[in-house]
Amino acid sequence: MDRAVERNEGALARRPTRIVRVGGVAIGGAHPVVVQSMTNTDTADEVATAIQVAQLARAGSEIVRITVNTQEAARAVPKIRERLLAMGLDVPLVGDFHFNGHKLLADNPACAEALDKLRINPGNVGRGAKRDDQFAQLIELACRYGKPVRIGVNWGSLDQALLARIMDENARRPQPKDATRIMHEAMVASALESADKAEELGLPGEAIVLSCKVSGVQDLIGIYRDLAARCDYPLHLGLTEAGMGSKGIVASTAALSVLLQEGIGDTIRVSLTPEPNGDRTQEVVVAQEILQTMGLRAFTPLVAACPGCGRTTSTVFQELAQEIQAHVRTRMPQWRLQYEGVENMTLAVMGCVVNGPGESKLANIGISLPGTGETPVAPVYVDGEKTVTLKGDDIAREFKAIVDDYVARKYPRRATT
Repeated sequence: MDRAVERNEGALARRPTRIVRVGGVAIGGAHPVVVQSMTNTDTADEVATAIQVAQLARAGSEIVRITVNTQEAARAVPKIRERLLAMGLDVPLVGDFHFNGHKLLADNPACAEALDKLRINPGNVGRGAKRDDQFAQLIELACRYGKPVRIGVNWGSLDQALLARIMDENARRPQPKDATRIMHEAMVASALESADKAEELGLPGEAIVLSCKVSGVQDLIGIYRDLAARCDYPLHLGLTEAGMGSKGIVASTAALSVLLQEGIGDTIRVSLTPEPNGDRTQEVVVAQEILQTMGLRAFTPLVAACPGCGRTTSTVFQELAQEIQAHVRTRMPQWRLQYEGVENMTLAVMGCVVNGPGESKLANIGISLPGTGETPVAPVYVDGEKTVTLKGDDIAREFKAIVDDYVARKYPRRATT
């Protein structure tokens, strides 16, 4: 699906950005907004990291970032790449560097060659007099190996010298700005000044992505509006330290949706804190669902489901909706390889006669289950027409078979090479 959706009246329209290529993925310009994620394994453990990268990629992460913080981690990167290729995965890898990136890349050329992009934080490249020199070393290494760079400012590690300078400038104004506004200015200045320095050092503008991450929704929106108005670099969006569960999902959705609707943002990451031993791929699913529900991209068939009320006292429709959602996500990797356009399919699992038939007719495939006191049958609608009525204990299996048959009949097969 094209990213150029119809925007609300009055929404800001950002001018086209440059295009940065990360491996086989293009970020910026008119290209779709890219989903990315990050591992939380010890990168030095090449097996565990390769397995998690593969899980994230198969869930739909189009770029995966890994921490490179030690010599052992740097030496593991080319081995991780080899393991991924052995699994048939060529997902772009981004190395996340703080404090010692200049040394790790210089000491481990195979690491630099295996990565597709470098992420550096201008607040963490070095302290005092070392900062400029170590930043220059990182950029020179990026140039040497032909790697794009994300210059990622984070308000938890903002360059304190730059912040002090902007605070001093503000204090001399006839009407000083408040502390929040100064923080916004400092973050944008850090990103733009660092990008200018990188270009002066020889890094092409088409090899630079910027980000300015904070954990407050309104702060993120304000900062990115300022940043987008002042540059044409592709922008990486993400609410840093978004949190766990519904809080993290809601906060990320609120912030990213506003910016994406205004045409701001070329790649996104949803930084969720996983539950202990939780599934890291949840952040990929949430990012995809943000883009798909906004109509910017399509990744997997959407399942509309009844929220339930006093007419739906059984849990049958809830269980079926959950089972169908899991079914299409499980089948989607194979469907994507076999059929064109199946990600745009819509499904409906409804709980009673009030809205059930109508909603079911609007979906490609819909089922209207019986509510409390209704006749125990479930009519199925395919492209608006009632095709069969299901009953009994085998409804879930029969409905999944209808979905599978529809995919095979309705979507053209991809050409095999």
